[in-house]
Amino acid sequence: MIASLILPLLLQSAPMQEAPPVPGWNCEDPRYQQEMNWCAAQDYVAADAELNAQWKITAAAMKAQDASFAEYGDNDIREGFFESLLEAQRGWLRYRDAHCRLDGYTARGGSMEPMLASFCKANLTRLRTAELKALVETPG
Repeated sequence: MIASLILPLLLQSAPMQEAPPVPGWNCEDPRYQQEMNWCAAQDYVAADAELNAQWKITAAAMKAQDASFAEYGDNDIREGFFESLLEAQRGWLRYRDAHCRLDGYTARGGSMEPMLASFCKANLTRLRTAELKALVETPG
């Protein structure tokens, strides 16, 4: 039942990153749990690639912000933009991994567990990508 509710989200994802390990597997209409697990994992791989691309853009923007505040010198001893971003990202990664492990435990020990964890990771990763993008978008 959970797979039938979540599977349409998977179908809207970016193209798969690698060839299926079993000929005939098709993420547009997966029929077996192993196939669904693999497709969900590939969806997460695609989401992670999008996050990594956005990270480079956002990190560069934060480093540029740091450079623009360099004129304040020793008067501003707080962490910089990039350092704060990096700390937040490291915390987010720990959160994502633990939360999605817990989410997978809905089917703990079952064949759906990896699929649920991958769905969770893909979803949270896309949300984080949007947050990183929002940090560098110009309002207005």
